[in-house]
Amino acid sequence: MPRLGQSVESCIITKWFKKKGDVVQEGDVLFSYETDKASFEETAQNAGILLDIFYNEGDEVPVLTNVAVIGKKGEPADAFHPDKTKSDEKSPEVEPSENIPAEEKKYEKDTEVSAPVNDSVVRISPRARNMALSHDLSFSSIKGSGPNGRIIARDIEKIIASGITETVVQKKTDTPVAGGHDYTVVPLTHLRKLISAAMYSSLQNSAQLTHHLGADARRILKLREKIKNERETGNLPNITINDMVCFAIIKALVKMPAINSHFAGDKIKIFNKIHLGVAVDTERGLLVPVLKDADDYSLRGLSVQLKALSEKCRKGNIEPDLLQSDAASFTVTNLGSYGIELFTPVLNLPQTGIMGVNTITYRPADIGEGVIGMVPYIGLSLTYDHRAIDGAPASVFLKEVKLQIENFDESLD
Repeated sequence: MPRLGQSVESCIITKWFKKKGDVVQEGDVLFSYETDKASFEETAQNAGILLDIFYNEGDEVPVLTNVAVIGKKGEPADAFHPDKTKSDEKSPEVEPSENIPAEEKKYEKDTEVSAPVNDSVVRISPRARNMALSHDLSFSSIKGSGPNGRIIARDIEKIIASGITETVVQKKTDTPVAGGHDYTVVPLTHLRKLISAAMYSSLQNSAQLTHHLGADARRILKLREKIKNERETGNLPNITINDMVCFAIIKALVKMPAINSHFAGDKIKIFNKIHLGVAVDTERGLLVPVLKDADDYSLRGLSVQLKALSEKCRKGNIEPDLLQSDAASFTVTNLGSYGIELFTPVLNLPQTGIMGVNTITYRPADIGEGVIGMVPYIGLSLTYDHRAIDGAPASVFLKEVKLQIENFDESLD
């Protein structure tokens, strides 16, 4: 299992594209796997026969652990098994081999999972776990017949054969579960659990306050229209309103670096460079990739880099280290495309600031010579950690972002 950055300690195998005994060519996709936030595919580095597979789909595998063996036909693969170093260790709790069905013996390794009802630890073999998941069975109420109450394959087979429905976790459908329940139980995905824990921790462990302000958007809307027209006759990148707002925020951070920082209890780490986190909505959930040294890019370059990051997130091949909250010095999240007029972003700790970008709305304003007209304003919502920053400097920073938007340079440099 490859190591994908220093922050990743294990990965989950999602699918095998080859099976034991298959002929494998160099470059063939062997299996897909995912970290807590991204998915990848592993290809064969050599040609040969897939002699053995040590982990099943759904298994969590520590990085740098042998997953499978490719070699010549007839070669032994046992020496490469990840448990080989423990082969001489004997556990007094192991069920006698004569009491374990032959097909179960190769799946004797325990797996610990969190039961969806009470978060207690359930001991279950990988094979039994996969069987239960494929039939939408909850682990929490199944009594295992293996060592120390471990759930093994024959326990799942009995449940399936009996037709018992009390342990069924309903599929994601509107049809009520058997038994007449009028609700649907949908287990949280791994990513949703991580997001939930991070948001809860953020609100529990910081003093968050949000200021809201609107910026006159006439200048950036005019530039956006100019870009649309020029793209029809040239190769100008598709620079969006969000790209422009991010560019304005970067310029404001350069002028006021105190909010481009991390709060660390008794000290504040203020960054000399701007590592911009940008929230991206994907099918798997919300991801926040980081563009390192964002202040080095022109508007065109920033637009290209942000789109590349977003595309990697949606494809699931973003570098895991770029998804860590401590990799960014400041974050931007945009809900304007959803028509949201006002919201309160939640900090990505240990960052001290996050900017929410809202939709553009029209409001009456002085358009010159005492004339009142309807002017487009883009909403800005700054959440900051009041432990690190006082209200006055936070307000000054927000006003600076407003000024950068209202005086946006139309040269596209």
